[in-house]
Amino acid sequence: MHEPSDPDPARAARIHDTLMRGQGFDFVEAATMRDWLAGTGPLDDWERFTASWDGLAPDAYLAMHGKHRRRRHAVFSLDGIGAEAPAIRRQPHQPHYQSLDYNPLQGDIERWFEPVEDAVADSHSLRTILRHCQMFFGALAPRVRRWRTEVHQFRIEARAGTPGQPTPEGLHRDGVDYVLVLLIDRRNIASGTTSIHALDGHEIGHFTLTRPFDAALVDDRRVYHGVTAVEALDPARPAHRDVLVVTLRADAPVT
Repeated sequence: MHEPSDPDPARAARIHDTLMRGQGFDFVEAATMRDWLAGTGPLDDWERFTASWDGLAPDAYLAMHGKHRRRRHAVFSLDGIGAEAPAIRRQPHQPHYQSLDYNPLQGDIERWFEPVEDAVADSHSLRTILRHCQMFFGALAPRVRRWRTEVHQFRIEARAGTPGQPTPEGLHRDGVDYVLVLLIDRRNIASGTTSIHALDGHEIGHFTLTRPFDAALVDDRRVYHGVTAVEALDPARPAHRDVLVVTLRADAPVT
Protein backbone atom coordinates (compact mmCIF):
# COMPACT_ATOMS: atom_id res chain seq x y z
CA MET A 1 0.00 0.00 0.00
CA HIS A 2 1.21 3.48 -0.80
CA GLU A 3 1.94 5.56 2.27
CA PRO A 4 1.93 9.35 1.94
CA SER A 5 5.30 10.91 2.67
CA ASP A 6 4.01 14.14 4.14
CA PRO A 7 0.54 14.98 5.50
CA ASP A 8 0.88 18.40 3.88
CA PRO A 9 1.89 18.04 0.18
CA ALA A 10 1.99 21.83 -0.18
CA ARG A 11 4.64 22.00 2.55
CA ALA A 12 6.70 19.32 0.76
CA ALA A 13 6.40 21.25 -2.50
CA ARG A 14 7.69 24.41 -0.82
CA ILE A 15 10.68 22.52 0.54
CA HIS A 16 11.62 21.14 -2.87
CA ASP A 17 10.99 24.48 -4.54
CA THR A 18 13.50 26.02 -2.12
CA LEU A 19 16.06 23.29 -2.84
CA MET A 20 15.72 23.78 -6.59
CA ARG A 21 16.21 27.53 -6.27
CA GLY A 22 19.17 27.08 -3.95
CA GLN A 23 21.23 24.27 -5.46
CA GLY A 24 19.85 23.83 -8.97
CA PHE A 25 18.71 20.23 -8.54
CA ASP A 26 16.69 17.98 -6.27
CA PHE A 27 16.08 14.30 -5.67
CA VAL A 28 12.45 13.54 -4.83
CA GLU A 29 11.69 10.22 -3.21
CA ALA A 30 8.98 8.04 -4.70
CA ALA A 31 6.34 8.55 -1.99
CA THR A 32 6.60 12.33 -2.21
CA MET A 33 6.56 12.36 -6.02
CA ARG A 34 3.54 10.11 -6.15
CA ASP A 35 1.75 12.36 -3.66
CA TRP A 36 2.50 15.41 -5.81
CA LEU A 37 1.27 13.76 -8.97
CA ALA A 38 -1.85 12.34 -7.36
CA GLY A 39 -2.60 15.82 -6.06
CA THR A 40 -2.21 17.23 -9.57
CA GLY A 41 -4.38 14.83 -11.57
CA PRO A 42 -5.45 11.22 -12.09
CA LEU A 43 -3.05 8.29 -12.28
CA ASP A 44 -5.75 5.66 -12.78
CA ASP A 45 -4.15 4.31 -15.97
CA TRP A 46 -0.64 4.07 -14.51
CA GLU A 47 -0.25 0.32 -15.19
CA ARG A 48 -1.17 0.72 -18.87
CA PHE A 49 1.10 3.76 -19.08
CA THR A 50 4.13 1.93 -17.68
CA ALA A 51 3.41 -1.17 -19.78
CA SER A 52 3.96 0.95 -22.91
CA TRP A 53 7.72 0.81 -22.24
CA ASP A 54 7.57 -2.78 -23.52
CA GLY A 55 6.69 -1.35 -26.94
CA LEU A 56 9.56 1.11 -27.37
CA ALA A 57 11.50 1.07 -30.61
CA PRO A 58 15.29 0.56 -30.87
CA ASP A 59 17.39 3.72 -30.92
CA ALA A 60 19.07 3.19 -34.30
CA TYR A 61 21.39 6.19 -33.82
CA LEU A 62 22.88 4.82 -30.61
CA ALA A 63 23.09 1.30 -32.04
CA MET A 64 25.68 2.65 -34.48
CA HIS A 65 27.92 3.16 -31.43
CA GLY A 66 27.40 -0.42 -30.24
CA LYS A 67 25.05 0.57 -27.41
CA HIS A 68 21.53 -0.59 -26.59
CA ARG A 69 18.64 1.74 -25.93
CA ARG A 70 14.96 1.86 -26.83
CA ARG A 71 12.94 5.06 -26.92
CA ARG A 72 9.98 7.08 -28.19
CA HIS A 73 9.73 10.84 -28.45
CA ALA A 74 7.09 13.57 -28.56
CA VAL A 75 6.93 17.37 -28.39
CA PHE A 76 4.31 19.35 -26.48
CA SER A 77 3.60 23.03 -25.96
CA LEU A 78 2.79 23.99 -22.38
CA ASP A 79 1.35 27.38 -21.49
CA GLY A 80 3.04 29.28 -18.67
CA ILE A 81 1.30 29.52 -15.33
CA GLY A 82 0.26 33.10 -16.06
CA ALA A 83 -2.27 31.91 -18.66
CA GLU A 84 -5.92 32.05 -17.63
CA ALA A 85 -6.30 28.32 -18.30
CA PRO A 86 -2.82 26.85 -18.91
CA ALA A 87 -3.11 24.36 -21.76
CA ILE A 88 -1.08 21.34 -22.87
CA ARG A 89 -0.97 20.72 -26.63
CA ARG A 90 0.82 17.98 -28.51
CA GLN A 91 2.80 19.25 -31.49
CA PRO A 92 3.36 17.56 -34.87
CA HIS A 93 6.01 14.85 -34.78
CA GLN A 94 9.47 16.30 -35.30
CA PRO A 95 13.14 15.41 -34.80
CA HIS A 96 15.09 15.71 -31.60
CA TYR A 97 18.07 18.04 -32.05
CA GLN A 98 20.99 18.96 -29.81
CA SER A 99 24.11 20.86 -30.79
CA LEU A 100 27.59 19.41 -30.33
CA ASP A 101 28.02 21.88 -27.47
CA TYR A 102 25.53 19.80 -25.47
CA ASN A 103 25.87 16.35 -27.00
CA PRO A 104 29.40 15.57 -28.24
CA LEU A 105 28.36 12.02 -29.16
CA GLN A 106 25.30 12.75 -31.34
CA GLY A 107 25.11 16.51 -31.69
CA ASP A 108 24.34 18.63 -34.77
CA ILE A 109 22.08 16.01 -36.35
CA GLU A 110 18.31 15.73 -36.52
CA ARG A 111 17.38 12.46 -34.89
CA TRP A 112 13.98 11.06 -35.84
CA PHE A 113 12.66 8.63 -33.24
CA GLU A 114 9.44 6.67 -33.29
CA PRO A 115 6.65 8.85 -31.86
CA VAL A 116 5.09 8.36 -28.45
CA GLU A 117 1.93 6.38 -29.10
CA ASP A 118 -1.32 8.35 -29.08
CA ALA A 119 -2.73 6.30 -26.22
CA VAL A 120 0.32 7.21 -24.13
CA ALA A 121 0.32 10.89 -25.14
CA ASP A 122 -3.36 11.16 -24.20
CA SER A 123 -3.12 9.05 -21.04
CA HIS A 124 -4.17 10.49 -17.71
CA SER A 125 -0.78 9.63 -16.24
CA LEU A 126 1.31 11.50 -18.81
CA ARG A 127 -1.02 14.50 -18.78
CA THR A 128 -0.76 14.60 -14.98
CA ILE A 129 3.05 14.50 -15.18
CA LEU A 130 3.07 17.30 -17.75
CA ARG A 131 0.67 19.37 -15.66
CA HIS A 132 2.93 18.92 -12.66
CA CYS A 133 5.96 20.07 -14.70
CA GLN A 134 3.93 23.00 -15.98
CA MET A 135 3.06 24.15 -12.46
CA PHE A 136 6.28 23.29 -10.58
CA PHE A 137 8.81 24.59 -13.11
CA GLY A 138 6.45 27.40 -14.10
CA ALA A 139 6.58 28.65 -10.51
CA LEU A 140 10.37 28.88 -10.85
CA ALA A 141 10.02 30.98 -14.02
CA PRO A 142 6.62 32.70 -13.85
CA ARG A 143 7.43 35.16 -16.65
CA VAL A 144 7.62 32.41 -19.26
CA ARG A 145 4.45 32.40 -21.37
CA ARG A 146 5.03 29.11 -23.19
CA TRP A 147 7.34 26.11 -22.87
CA ARG A 148 8.65 23.85 -25.62
CA THR A 149 8.45 20.50 -23.90
CA GLU A 150 9.99 17.25 -25.09
CA VAL A 151 8.95 13.86 -23.74
CA HIS A 152 11.29 10.88 -24.00
CA GLN A 153 10.47 7.30 -23.07
CA PHE A 154 13.76 5.48 -22.48
CA ARG A 155 14.62 1.85 -21.86
CA ILE A 156 18.32 1.22 -21.20
CA GLU A 157 19.17 -2.44 -21.64
CA ALA A 158 22.06 -4.23 -19.95
CA ARG A 159 23.21 -7.43 -21.60
CA ALA A 160 25.64 -10.15 -20.63
CA GLY A 161 29.07 -8.56 -20.65
CA THR A 162 27.67 -5.26 -21.96
CA PRO A 163 26.57 -2.63 -19.43
CA GLY A 164 23.78 -0.25 -20.40
CA GLN A 165 24.62 3.45 -20.71
CA PRO A 166 21.85 5.82 -19.52
CA THR A 167 23.96 8.84 -20.54
CA PRO A 168 26.37 7.62 -23.23
CA GLU A 169 27.41 11.21 -23.93
CA GLY A 170 28.83 11.40 -20.39
CA LEU A 171 28.43 14.29 -18.00
CA HIS A 172 26.32 16.84 -19.84
CA ARG A 173 23.63 19.46 -20.01
CA ASP A 174 20.62 19.08 -22.32
CA GLY A 175 20.48 22.66 -23.61
CA VAL A 176 17.09 23.37 -22.02
CA ASP A 177 15.86 25.14 -18.89
CA TYR A 178 14.51 22.32 -16.71
CA VAL A 179 14.55 18.53 -16.70
CA LEU A 180 12.45 15.92 -14.93
CA VAL A 181 13.73 12.34 -14.84
CA LEU A 182 11.10 9.96 -13.47
CA LEU A 183 11.90 6.33 -12.79
CA ILE A 184 9.29 4.00 -14.28
CA ASP A 185 10.88 0.61 -13.61
CA ARG A 186 14.20 -1.13 -13.09
CA ARG A 187 14.62 -4.88 -13.46
CA ASN A 188 17.62 -7.05 -12.66
CA ILE A 189 20.13 -4.20 -12.69
CA ALA A 190 22.72 -2.66 -10.40
CA SER A 191 24.07 0.89 -10.24
CA GLY A 192 22.67 3.71 -12.38
CA THR A 193 23.77 6.44 -9.97
CA THR A 194 23.01 10.02 -10.96
CA SER A 195 25.69 12.59 -10.20
CA ILE A 196 25.21 16.36 -10.30
CA HIS A 197 28.09 18.74 -10.96
CA ALA A 198 28.46 22.49 -10.78
CA LEU A 199 29.45 24.38 -13.91
CA ASP A 200 33.10 24.30 -12.79
CA GLY A 201 32.91 20.49 -12.80
CA HIS A 202 33.00 19.64 -9.10
CA GLU A 203 30.39 17.19 -7.83
CA ILE A 204 27.66 18.69 -5.65
CA GLY A 205 25.39 15.67 -5.20
CA HIS A 206 24.56 12.11 -6.17
CA PHE A 207 21.67 9.67 -5.74
CA THR A 208 20.20 6.55 -7.33
CA LEU A 209 16.68 6.22 -8.67
CA THR A 210 15.64 2.82 -7.35
CA ARG A 211 11.84 2.82 -6.94
CA PRO A 212 9.08 3.72 -9.40
CA PHE A 213 8.26 7.45 -8.96
CA ASP A 214 11.76 8.33 -7.69
CA ALA A 215 12.60 11.53 -9.55
CA ALA A 216 15.40 13.95 -10.34
CA LEU A 217 14.61 17.64 -10.91
CA VAL A 218 17.36 19.58 -12.67
CA ASP A 219 17.96 23.23 -13.54
CA ASP A 220 19.86 22.53 -16.74
CA ARG A 221 21.26 26.05 -16.96
CA ARG A 222 23.09 25.71 -13.66
CA VAL A 223 24.36 22.12 -13.37
CA TYR A 224 25.66 19.15 -15.31
CA HIS A 225 24.28 15.67 -14.79
CA GLY A 226 25.25 12.12 -15.71
CA VAL A 227 24.29 8.54 -14.83
CA THR A 228 26.65 5.62 -14.32
CA ALA A 229 26.31 2.45 -16.40
CA VAL A 230 23.85 -0.23 -15.32
CA GLU A 231 24.81 -3.90 -15.20
CA ALA A 232 22.69 -7.04 -15.14
CA LEU A 233 22.61 -8.71 -11.73
CA ASP A 234 21.85 -12.02 -13.44
CA PRO A 235 23.34 -12.01 -16.97
CA ALA A 236 21.00 -14.82 -18.01
CA ARG A 237 17.88 -12.71 -17.48
CA PRO A 238 16.62 -9.52 -19.21
CA ALA A 239 17.80 -6.35 -17.48
CA HIS A 240 16.63 -2.79 -18.05
CA ARG A 241 16.15 0.67 -16.58
CA ASP A 242 13.00 2.54 -17.71
CA VAL A 243 12.68 6.29 -17.27
CA LEU A 244 10.52 9.12 -18.51
CA VAL A 245 12.46 12.30 -19.26
CA VAL A 246 10.61 15.60 -19.69
CA THR A 247 12.53 18.72 -20.72
CA LEU A 248 11.22 22.30 -20.73
CA ARG A 249 12.69 25.21 -22.65
CA ALA A 250 11.25 28.71 -22.66
CA ASP A 251 9.56 29.18 -26.02
CA ALA A 252 7.84 32.54 -25.42
CA PRO A 253 9.24 34.55 -22.49
CA VAL A 254 7.68 37.84 -21.55
CA THR A 255 9.53 40.70 -23.26
